[in-house]
Amino acid sequence: MFEALLKESEVRRVNEQIAKREEKGNLGVRRHLLSTSVRLSQTMAKDLHKTAAECAEKLNLEIPLELYVFPSPTYNAACVKPEDGRLFVMFASSLLEAFESQEIKFVMGHELGHHVFNHHDIPIGYILRGKQHPTPKLALDLTGWSRYAEVSADRAGAYCAQDLGAVAHALFKLASGLKGQYVHFQLADFLRQVDEMQLEDAEPGQGAPTSDWFLTHPFSPLRVKALKLFDESELMRPDGCPGTDLEVGIQGLMSLMEPSYLEGRTDTAESMRRLLFAGAIAVACASGEISDKEIEVFEQFFGERSFSDKLDIEKIQAELDDRIRQTCESTSPPQRMQVLRDLCTISQADGYKDEEIALLKSIAKSLRVSATFIDQLMEAEAELD
Repeated sequence: MFEALLKESEVRRVNEQIAKREEKGNLGVRRHLLSTSVRLSQTMAKDLHKTAAECAEKLNLEIPLELYVFPSPTYNAACVKPEDGRLFVMFASSLLEAFESQEIKFVMGHELGHHVFNHHDIPIGYILRGKQHPTPKLALDLTGWSRYAEVSADRAGAYCAQDLGAVAHALFKLASGLKGQYVHFQLADFLRQVDEMQLEDAEPGQGAPTSDWFLTHPFSPLRVKALKLFDESELMRPDGCPGTDLEVGIQGLMSLMEPSYLEGRTDTAESMRRLLFAGAIAVACASGEISDKEIEVFEQFFGERSFSDKLDIEKIQAELDDRIRQTCESTSPPQRMQVLRDLCTISQADGYKDEEIALLKSIAKSLRVSATFIDQLMEAEAELD
C-alpha cells in the first residue's frame, strides 16, 4: 500500500511541493513549536528524556530528539517530520499527567515508529486537508493505509515497552479519556468488544469514540487485539506463532473497517449502496446543477459511466427518503454512519458547500445519527499521532 501510494500522482505532486519548499530553507516547524509549545529540556523532564533515549536505542535511532509539551485536555501525541537533522516529538499536557511511565514509553515508541517506518513520506495531512481535494478512491486508500500505519507504529511502541498490559491500558485511556482511578481496567473485557464486531450485525462495541472507527486510526480495541497477536508472535518471543499467521490475523481484524458493502451481495449491502448512490446525487445537486468535477468524482466512486444523461435525477432525489427508510430498517447505526462517512468523502472531493452540509446533516438526522458526526468527519485532522 505504501509503495502504491508513493506512485500516486497527487502524492508525488505534494511531495514535490514540499521538497521545493525545503530547498529554499526549512519549513519553520521548529520555530512554530517553540512559539506554541514548551520545549522540555533534560533538566525539566529527566525521566521523559530517559524514556526517549531507551526507545531510540531499542529502535536503532541516532537522530537527535527534541521533546515538546502543548496544553490540551485531550490525550494526544505526535511525531513531526525531521528538520535540520532533528526529530520532534510532542505530547499533550494531559497525557503526560495521566499516563504511567510504561504507558508513556509505549506512546513514545509509537511516535518514533512513524519515523522509523518512513510514514511521513505519505503526506496524508497535506493531501486530505489541502485546497485540491483528493478523489474519493485516493481518500479511501489514504485512510486505509493510515490505519495499517498505526498498527505498525503500535508495534514499535509495544517493542519499546515490553509490557502488553501497560500498552493495552494506554490504548484504553486514549479511547475512553479516563485516567484510570474510577474504572478498573480489564483487558479481557476490552478485547471482548472485538469479538462482538461481527460483519453480520456490525456491532462495533461500546464506549470508544466514533471517530476511532471511521477515520484514519483503527478502533482502539482492534489495536489492542492486533498488539496481542503481535505479542504472541515470533517477532516478540522465540516460541511465538509464525509471522505469516500474525499477518493473516491482522488482515482479518482490519477488514472490519473496510467499506465492504460496496461489493457485498447481501440485502443490507444493497440498501446501503442504493442510499449512497441517491445521497451522492442529492448532495451534488444541493448547491445547483451537478458540475463536471462532481460527475468525475461520482464516477470515480461508482465506476466509469455510472453517471449518464439517462439517469432520472429528479426521480432519484424523490426516492432518497424511501432509501433512507429502507436503510434504517435493515442496518445498524455503525453501518449507517459508514454510509455517511462515504457521502462526506464524495462531497469533500469537490469542496464542502453550505447547502451540501445542510443536506448531509438532514440525511444524518433521518438515519438517526447525530448531526455532530458530520461535523466530526469534516473537521477531524488526519494526523499520524
